[in-house]
Amino acid sequence: MNKLQRAINNSRISSFRFIFQIAAFILLVYGGSLAINIGDQLPTFACVFEDGRGGSCYLMGFQHQMATPFNKLFSGRGIGIMVGLLTFIGFFILFNKAWCGFICPLGTIQDWITKIRNRFAIRYSSYPDPVNKKLKPIKYVLLALLILIPMGMGNSLAGLPKLNHDFSVPFCMICPGRTVLPLFVGDISQLAIDFSSKTKMVLTALGMAVTGLFFVGSFVKKRFFCLFCPMSAFHYIFHKAGLLRLTKNGDKCTRCGNCYRACDVGIRAIADDIESKNIVTDDCMICLKCVEVCPEEGCLKASFLGLSIYESTEEGFFKRMKETGHGK
Repeated sequence: MNKLQRAINNSRISSFRFIFQIAAFILLVYGGSLAINIGDQLPTFACVFEDGRGGSCYLMGFQHQMATPFNKLFSGRGIGIMVGLLTFIGFFILFNKAWCGFICPLGTIQDWITKIRNRFAIRYSSYPDPVNKKLKPIKYVLLALLILIPMGMGNSLAGLPKLNHDFSVPFCMICPGRTVLPLFVGDISQLAIDFSSKTKMVLTALGMAVTGLFFVGSFVKKRFFCLFCPMSAFHYIFHKAGLLRLTKNGDKCTRCGNCYRACDVGIRAIADDIESKNIVTDDCMICLKCVEVCPEEGCLKASFLGLSIYESTEEGFFKRMKETGHGK
């Protein structure tokens, strides 16, 4: 067992992650064509507007459920809402925020765009901490809106008139998953503005703008969309219950900054915080790149149900540096 753990700790998790992302992408985008469906409450983007998917994003059904009138929440519909939420939480707890780092199709596409940029040696931008702090609330605002807007369709909130049915899935209308993922099955129908009503026209036009920002932003900033993703904010609510953990032993940290420089979303606290044991933040996607580049023995560790599955070691660090040519 020690030999197996040593081999894993000496390996390049980024190589495994690349293969895993491809497999997850094929499953979620094309799985339905193979009669595979892993559920409608997935804590990742698997868009219902894409035919052939192997599962569905929970946010679609969640928005529909939020339109339930308050007087029906204690009926069978209320039970259905609770079952859906518990199923979502169950899926999430299994992999924690690694759903973002290893499974999310939109995240995978952004990583592919980064590889293209690297191939042409185009520099990427980074945000200083004050800017990151100002951007952080956006994902929570979007999460609140995708709850409150459908709720306002089924109920009169604060004495305001009920919203019309066109607001049933507001986030889906602007989500790049709706426009981007169908492209991988040859469907371009979502790349259009819906003029059937003023509400749909505004929402789908905004969706086209967000799609453009998704591609442009991902080309100049690693994991650009992840910084604004309401699914990531939703994840963070339950992350402490996750079976997969990313922890840090601050006593072994020399604050070399390798983890911060490797982090695609620029989490400085992972290097600077030597007090917290649980270092999963709302932007973290548990991609484990930080563990891979850490040279300190046992400083960073990924574990599942308390069992170590990938840990920083001095031997592993120098082995990986030599393999990539940085140790010469």
